Amino acid sequence: MKKFINILSGMALLSALMVFPTSCKKSFLDEEVINSHNTSDFQTALGLDGLVIGMYQSLKFHFNYTWAYTTTNYGVDEFTVGGDRTEQMFNSYDGNFNSLSGDIAAVWDNMYGNINSANIVIKNVPVYYDGANKNIRLGEGYFMRAFDYFKLVKQFGGVPLKLEPSETIQEEFSRNSAKEIYAQIIQDFTQAYDLLPATAAEPGRITKGAAAHFLAKAYLFRASEINNEWNGETKTADLQNAIKYADLVINGGAYTLATNFSDLWNFTAVDGANESNKEVILAAQFSNNITTQGRYGNQIHLYYPSIYQTLPGMVRDLAGGREFQRLRSTDYALDVFDRVNDSRFWKSFKTRYICNNPASATKWTAANAPTPAQVGQAKFVGGEESVLYIVNNAGDTRYTPLDAAAANPLPTDIGRRKPSMFVRYFSGQAQSYLNAHGNYGANQFVALSKFMDGSRNLVASQFGQRDGILARLAETYLIAAEAYGRLGQYAQALPYLNKVRDRAAYKDGENRESYVDGGISYRTNPATNATALSSYSDKNSYFESNNIAVTTTNTLTSMHLNGDGDIFNSNKEFYDKIGAASQADKFTAFILNERSRELMGELQRWEDLARTKTLVARTAAFNAEAKPIESKHYLRPVPQSFLDVIKSNGSALSPAQKQALQNPGW
Repeated sequence: MKKFINILSGMALLSALMVFPTSCKKSFLDEEVINSHNTSDFQTALGLDGLVIGMYQSLKFHFNYTWAYTTTNYGVDEFTVGGDRTEQMFNSYDGNFNSLSGDIAAVWDNMYGNINSANIVIKNVPVYYDGANKNIRLGEGYFMRAFDYFKLVKQFGGVPLKLEPSETIQEEFSRNSAKEIYAQIIQDFTQAYDLLPATAAEPGRITKGAAAHFLAKAYLFRASEINNEWNGETKTADLQNAIKYADLVINGGAYTLATNFSDLWNFTAVDGANESNKEVILAAQFSNNITTQGRYGNQIHLYYPSIYQTLPGMVRDLAGGREFQRLRSTDYALDVFDRVNDSRFWKSFKTRYICNNPASATKWTAANAPTPAQVGQAKFVGGEESVLYIVNNAGDTRYTPLDAAAANPLPTDIGRRKPSMFVRYFSGQAQSYLNAHGNYGANQFVALSKFMDGSRNLVASQFGQRDGILARLAETYLIAAEAYGRLGQYAQALPYLNKVRDRAAYKDGENRESYVDGGISYRTNPATNATALSSYSDKNSYFESNNIAVTTTNTLTSMHLNGDGDIFNSNKEFYDKIGAASQADKFTAFILNERSRELMGELQRWEDLARTKTLVARTAAFNAEAKPIESKHYLRPVPQSFLDVIKSNGSALSPAQKQALQNPGW
């Protein structure tokens, strides 16, 4: 029998949050928070219902604060550090990233806190819960325990496996292997799948489809390279099971791909139509209910935007967001897309802003004015375009840098253009994935806009109110495709890939310049000044960036894969840069690229590169600052705060004992 300490490195709580219903509201989560409770509450159906609601509240953790991006999207190929270098050590992997890092402990503590709640549910529901929802509550308990252990094993590898509630302070534990953790995860997700309903009784509740999606994903992860030392006996069956459970979701009828990729990000109002899109399998439920808002809200909207408020003609507003500029898109993030034919790029990144502060607009000078009559006049007025990002390729000769001292600037000088212009490649600059070019920089870069949120009640507010997507059907297709590819059945992977890629193609008649992001919710926001100018633009820079004539012809032919040769013979997938030579390596590279194109920035990338053990090669090729070590950085360090409080035979651990429980290299 193993002994365990309460796994938290800080205070132990029987539940992260206890809530009881008070009235009929938009969601089962919009309930009164009750912080005073004891274990006897969990011996009643009402108390267990409240405890389960508390577990749902824990899903918000994955979108709450810096840990959301530092542990998932820093130190990868898609993003590097922007102008605000907070927590930059997660990107660089330098000596400041260690077992004392607070975001590491936050993940550890919160996962184990919710696991303890799940253990109470799993233990008490069979004994104390009577009613029609008994199996559902038990299924929710199994799902949450599996979900949180899945997060832990992806970040830390083997961790303590605790399957009973903490009722007293326990100080000793044994660390289980990743193999044992995965076995428990799969067992729990399977139990959840068997117990949960196909359709949720209330919006946001976990369904059979959610369990199947994560079960497929857990099988895929267990079959991945990071587990090659021990997964040989289960790998083939795991890949077959990944396909089986993915197909159950795909063919189950409960979920369908959004018609337009932009539908996923077109957040027009809190709890609006966008948040009930049938592609979403599981989401953390945020709202404008202050009672259940918690300490943070959804803060992901803060981290991706680049600076706009200091540019001429601009001031920060609700639509443009509060730009922390933490995650700067890399050149890989831009070039992994076919930016002519793949609509996902232009529906994921923001490239235009409108002047909302005309008093600070730049004025034409004698050196750059198109005509003498314009000298001294503002370059643009309120409501006109004031910021423009050009996402071009090397070899484009249309633009040259600003030359403020030139008596007769070249026609290509960006200073002769009305808006503030940020150009990726100036004339004569060579293509590079690691060196600077154009006038993009740490503060100004093409920003991911999937998470924009104009519904906040103040311009300076960090409390985002849109739901956080944890699983959607497009990823389910990619899970099945990857599993087939890993089995060497490349032709069978193509239909799954094409479902996602065909959706990404431009349709006949589609306006390729049309753009939308969640900043548009400012229009339904009671906090909005109806007469104020807004930075929001409903256009992108597609045509000017690509330098092509206006067209509305579909791009399906270019996006559709007609055979596996389209994968293996492609010269657009960076195979040379990451050393992918075999068909197996090329397929892995392709699927990782496709996951970028579909899931860019959706808080999964580090875990994907770690499980496939491609982190070192891909950061070396695409992230100049990131220097992960092959023998160390595929796992996070076990928090020092945990190692410092546990005991062995009643005594604090010696340095050698702590090191033995730590991950290699830390």
